[in-house]
Amino acid sequence: MERTVSAADAVVTAPGTGVHLLDGMPRQRTAPLPAHPAADPWFPAPARTPRPAVRIRALLPLPAQTPFTFGYAAVLAVTSLFAEYADPALMHSLYQGSSTDVAHLAHDPLLVLIASALWIAGGPGSTYALLFLLALTALERRIGGPRTAVVFLLGHVLATLATEVPVGLAVQAGQLPGSSLHRLDYGISFGVAASVGALAGLVRPWLRGTILAVFGGILLADLLQFTDPLSDWGHLLSLAIGVGTWPLVRRWRRVGLGVAGG
Repeated sequence: MERTVSAADAVVTAPGTGVHLLDGMPRQRTAPLPAHPAADPWFPAPARTPRPAVRIRALLPLPAQTPFTFGYAAVLAVTSLFAEYADPALMHSLYQGSSTDVAHLAHDPLLVLIASALWIAGGPGSTYALLFLLALTALERRIGGPRTAVVFLLGHVLATLATEVPVGLAVQAGQLPGSSLHRLDYGISFGVAASVGALAGLVRPWLRGTILAVFGGILLADLLQFTDPLSDWGHLLSLAIGVGTWPLVRRWRRVGLGVAGG
């Protein structure tokens, strides 16, 4: 005899719950939901937005992440502090002895090229001091400390020679007085300008254009003022040297990413 099932008989209660289920339907999983979305592998937690303090730290040199920039900045901080409180006559003598002028380059080129990069022209509050921290930190995070040092030295050395050698030739030709062989020339600005130019090749196109337009515009404005044309030409040349390293720094970055990925 065929059994007739009423609607009341077709409704059953799931064991341990007060939920009514249709008879013959598979019972639902009764496991409790995870306490936090991150605990469920099917619903990973959304990416966290970096805190402002973390973003600021990423812009500044740190001993573990950017040892070259951090160590160099520490040396510059010491020399700047010394220059702030030392006797002005002593400082003038030190600056003159560290100058990469033609006379010093002819006798002790290696010594003065190193010594001139230990001072910040204009002090720690200058624009180039801030650019040193930002540009070299960002560059070192992308290509490493030794390669950042290479870029900095290329700008510092090549731009110095390119601006001072013509002075020596002009003095020999009688176009400039002999005092031009002893002009005061020191600081980190050539190396910083080259680092800014190199960094522009490693960032997004819109940021690259902004960096080159703003920084290059400032350098051109300084040149047009004709206050210190030799140094101003050196800054523009340093920026061009940095731009010329784009194929090299991009290859270095790809190699670094490959090593990190391996």
